Amino acid sequence: MMPIIAVHAGAGRARFDEDELIQYRTGIRDAVLNGLKALRTGNSIDAVVEAVSTLEANPVNDAGVGSVFNIAGEVEVDAGLMAGSTMKIGAVASVRHVANPIRLAKYVMDNTDHVLIVGNGAEELAKLTGLWVPDFVFINEKKVNRYKAMLKDAMGGGSPYRMVFNLAKEAGLMDTVGAVSLDSEGNLAAATSTGGVWLKWRGRVGDSPIPGAGYWADKLCAFSATGLGEIIIRHMASMRAAMLIKEGKDIIASINEVVNSASRDFGQGTIGLLGIDAKGNIHAGFNTEMMGRGYMRLDMREPMIAIYASEPFP
Repeated sequence: MMPIIAVHAGAGRARFDEDELIQYRTGIRDAVLNGLKALRTGNSIDAVVEAVSTLEANPVNDAGVGSVFNIAGEVEVDAGLMAGSTMKIGAVASVRHVANPIRLAKYVMDNTDHVLIVGNGAEELAKLTGLWVPDFVFINEKKVNRYKAMLKDAMGGGSPYRMVFNLAKEAGLMDTVGAVSLDSEGNLAAATSTGGVWLKWRGRVGDSPIPGAGYWADKLCAFSATGLGEIIIRHMASMRAAMLIKEGKDIIASINEVVNSASRDFGQGTIGLLGIDAKGNIHAGFNTEMMGRGYMRLDMREPMIAIYASEPFP
């Protein structure tokens, strides 16, 4: 089996200046290369963890260090991963002071009997594992200024929480990151990580740590979703795509059907979905302006990177 890694850096609106776009594209490339490096010596779970950790370290993404602020000006992150061959899952949600939540989710998978740990309990686990970081890791002047401006707009328009979806769409910041992988033994894996949406309520949890919604992996396929978390949960996007694969549809048809269904039910600008099947076929579908994505097989010299719908992938 030819090992392969595919990643995404979120679906949303085009919002980057020239320098940020370069950083965004370079970050995708780095994530693919680091994921493939892990595949050379490890398995598909190792690959998605390394790839997503790389994306979490890129401040232009809404994940890890780039995570956006909630209504209280805090960063709370979510992440989850799943091994297709064993159906093992590890996830964390609404956790503060963690810049690499996918590594904390991996710890949950490997070292506990639990699937999902949240809030203070997850933060305590981060302290035990050396993954806890101080607030300043997530803070920069640009992000603070944007938070203040968005909060002012929200307070002037009624309930801030009711405006979350519109604010997220307008800002273009729905950059949940994720990865899917197939290793040389035929094992599939998926991982997803996010900082959520701007001005979310404290304790809000999106789709990223929820198996079947933000990610899924079994022996036939693996998926990682991005977009508006509440919609992805209602749609159970990753599980729905996996069921279509089980019914005999190919990876392209399965993802396109899920994205088209979400568009009909919830509108445009709401979802992106990256997937891989047991033969190593990959596809990414989205109803947003852009979705940064990349992949590489072990026999390729360079990753293939795409951002806009007009760019070929794969």
